[in-house]
Formats: sequence, structure tokens, C-alpha cells
Amino acid sequence: MTDISGETGHVTGTKDKNYNLIWYTEACLDNALRLEQFIADAERDGDAEVADLFRKAQADSQKGAEIAKKLLVARLGQ
Repeated sequence: MTDISGETGHVTGTKDKNYNLIWYTEACLDNALRLEQFIADAERDGDAEVADLFRKAQADSQKGAEIAKKLLVARLGQ
């Protein structure tokens, strides 16, 4: 049965907005881990410019995950 509002939480058992936050948090954390390898690769190749780019991207991913985790705690605690 399709919900007229477009909400698909009945399929997952989790409201879309909460599921989306969970997904986003995991994606940020996964990205931070993946970038660790990219940084190591760039450093191994002596490319400091690319390593710095990946460090900045990793910091952004870590920040996004932290913000999302705080939102999740507030919303799931209700």
C-alpha cells in the first residue's frame, strides 16, 4: 500500500527523516574511513596537495557525522 504523502517508513519501520539521518551519518563515517586510505595513497606518492584536499574532505565528513549523530540522539530520544 502506497502512502499518499510519499512516506515509506512503513516498509523500513523507521520514519523517512530518521532513516535519512541514519543513512547520512553512516555515509559520512564511511567516507571519513575511505579518505584515510586516499590520504595514505597520496602521501605515499609524495602528493601533499592531494593529501591536504583529502584531509579537508575527511574533516568535513567527520563534522557532518557529528552533527547528524547529535540530531539522531535528540530525535530518537523522543
